[in-house]
Amino acid sequence: MATVRFEKAQRWFPGADKPTVPGIDLEIEDGEFMVLVGPSGCGKSTTLRMLAGLEEVNSGKIFIGDRDVTEMPPKDRDIAMVFQNYALYPHMTVADNMGFALKMAKVPNDERKKRVEDAAELLGLTEFLERKPKALSGGQRQRVAMGRAIVRNPQVFCMDEPLSNLDAKMRVQTRTDIAKLQSDLGVTTVYVTHDQVEAMTMGDRVAVMKLGELQQVDTPLGLYDRPVNLFVAGFIGSPQMNLLQGTAHDGQAKVGDYLVPVDPTAARKMQGNITVGVRPEAWRVVSENEGGLPVKVTVVEELGADAFVYGTSGISGTPSNIIVRVHGRDTVHKGETIYVTTDPQNVHVFDTDTEERLSD
Repeated sequence: MATVRFEKAQRWFPGADKPTVPGIDLEIEDGEFMVLVGPSGCGKSTTLRMLAGLEEVNSGKIFIGDRDVTEMPPKDRDIAMVFQNYALYPHMTVADNMGFALKMAKVPNDERKKRVEDAAELLGLTEFLERKPKALSGGQRQRVAMGRAIVRNPQVFCMDEPLSNLDAKMRVQTRTDIAKLQSDLGVTTVYVTHDQVEAMTMGDRVAVMKLGELQQVDTPLGLYDRPVNLFVAGFIGSPQMNLLQGTAHDGQAKVGDYLVPVDPTAARKMQGNITVGVRPEAWRVVSENEGGLPVKVTVVEELGADAFVYGTSGISGTPSNIIVRVHGRDTVHKGETIYVTTDPQNVHVFDTDTEERLSD
């Protein structure tokens, strides 16, 4: 186990007009589960591959513990990689796949067998050790890939979108398995995904990336409750935050003719054009005469305990879809108009031009 530290680590691919990762600074604690998340092309996989030694670091440094591994070959870094496509040998049994790296390292047979059996028991694979990969489900193959990493007892796990080939139900189950496994083993883990729900449910901390640069590194709830800019606000949360365009008006946010109350910190800072963010669950449905924002309902997603209402407002500055979470037993129907309001402490205010957070 060890800490991981990036010091202005840059990757500039030959022929590109700008670096994919301009220079990342990130510290990952010993035993921490750190998730790198962001849209496709944001540099998260490149960052992981720099740590693993699969991509050159053009400038800056990467440390694992106290060792500078920037120039080290992958085999000397004491990391184990779990890939998106499993990368299992089809002609080998599960046991041989899991123990292959140990065999190459000339680990004695008895020790190799014990480490494979211990990992298989941890992953619920004991009964499958003599099967070939083609006889396994996608989730079982992914566990074999995990087992191959575990038997090496590495200092760091690197996982590159390991769940993206699984169906929705299996993804939910496997992400729980991986999070529990990492907690039990206590191995420092760097995990890459484009799925923000995966990031929020698995990571001790989450690093949000855009165009190769870190936007915010925080706990999942920290990102959700206090996004530092408009990109993080719009990216984190499912369904996403409602973002309304408005102007500062006497300490309140004016969206069309509708006034949105804001917290005192934002009221003091804001001027000119602002963007107001409201999470779907932060809206309150009120009666028409209470002066709420009108929302004409176009779709109601009934999920049992909750329902998500999608609608349009027609008020200048409001998005094409306003999303409101209501109780699953509330009677809201397609075609009707509801009225919603919120409270100052639930409103996120951003400067439209700089995209930076103004709220407390």
